[in-house]
Amino acid sequence: MSHQRRLLMLVALVLILSLISLCLGQNWIDLRQVLTLPFTDPDSTTAVIVREIRLPRTLIAIVAGMSLGLSGAAMQGLLQNPLASPGLVGSASGAALGAVTALYFFSGAWHPQTVPLAGMLGALVTTALVYLMAGRDATVSTLILAGVAVNALAAAGLSLLLNLAPSPFAVRELVLWTLGDLSDRSLNDLWVMLPCSLAGWALLAGTGRSLDALTLGVRTANSMGINTYWISWRIFIAVSLCVGAAVATTGMIGFIGLVVPHLLRPLAQQQPGKLLPLSALGGAAMLLSADIGVRLIDLYTTLPVPLKVGVLTALVGAPFFLLLILKSRSNYLR
Repeated sequence: MSHQRRLLMLVALVLILSLISLCLGQNWIDLRQVLTLPFTDPDSTTAVIVREIRLPRTLIAIVAGMSLGLSGAAMQGLLQNPLASPGLVGSASGAALGAVTALYFFSGAWHPQTVPLAGMLGALVTTALVYLMAGRDATVSTLILAGVAVNALAAAGLSLLLNLAPSPFAVRELVLWTLGDLSDRSLNDLWVMLPCSLAGWALLAGTGRSLDALTLGVRTANSMGINTYWISWRIFIAVSLCVGAAVATTGMIGFIGLVVPHLLRPLAQQQPGKLLPLSALGGAAMLLSADIGVRLIDLYTTLPVPLKVGVLTALVGAPFFLLLILKSRSNYLR
């Protein structure tokens, strides 16, 4: 099967899942109504539900899933490690810290988009900290160490805010946000996250050839005219923009950037350049599937609190991550 056909199949899968997401809710809406009522009768209750509630949720799931899947594939290609994840650069924890800080100090006082904007600012600040800590001529290993340090600092900041929360209700609000959720999102949230997401996608769009060259080694890539220093920072900045925008809008949704590239790597013939678009579409499909699963669980169970989509992706992704570690260990022992 050709690479283009695989891409078309993933596009079709994302389209099918998107239509299911638009139809699914407390009440199932017929597909014909979903596609026609917003245009023929825009003021009807069904049209308003589709346009104001289900459409933003679906589009945000697509954009966030694409960003996470694409970022994971780029990081794994750069580091030549299938266990690498987008969170290594500190952008996810920085975005979470920025958003939780806005919730803590400005909840209800400022514009509704204060939280996602603060999250994106937090992601950019942590990326700048990684750059300052690593230094201009840093190696990839130094960048990773700096990212780990910034992740620890951001986690400490989150713990401090939770500890200082003025009431149990405030703690609950902060914790539930960090779990990752796509409900109660509007088109305004999509417009806020879209510029950073598109900028990150644009930066990653031209890195496929460089990532393919890096599979031959850094020295070989340099001899082919690839500026590995610039490519490293280009990918780090792009991942920070993509992951920061996603986390700032949806909360912490983990494992998509780790699981999706690993599952789709055989379809790309182990070529990082081909894996990038496959992982973007795969990430969108996985997040849409997880969100549909969360809504089905909410419909057919009586949980006291609706299950968050970040919890479901973690429940699926954590065992997969353990299998990856065991597989890597067995390969190393051989």
